[in-house]
Amino acid sequence: MARHEFQPGKLVAGFFLATAGVVYAGDAGGWWDTPWFVMIPLLTGGLCLAGVVALVALGVRRRRAGSRRAAARAADRGPEDSHVPG
Repeated sequence: MARHEFQPGKLVAGFFLATAGVVYAGDAGGWWDTPWFVMIPLLTGGLCLAGVVALVALGVRRRRAGSRRAAARAADRGPEDSHVPG
């Protein structure tokens, strides 16, 4: 099975969409009465939170990739290429 990168924004979006589905199904099944205006903040708030989480994850991923590239460049130079003044 091929591995893929973890995307927490999609996880958060999926959680809120599944929660909205459960709330709607419970209302349709007669288990509880959900006012119509509950779904709008639930979905928009969840999608906004998912966007924020995705942006934070992107920032962390870029920062880690940058530090890995810097470490790889430093390792490629080796001790003979380093210049110590003095």
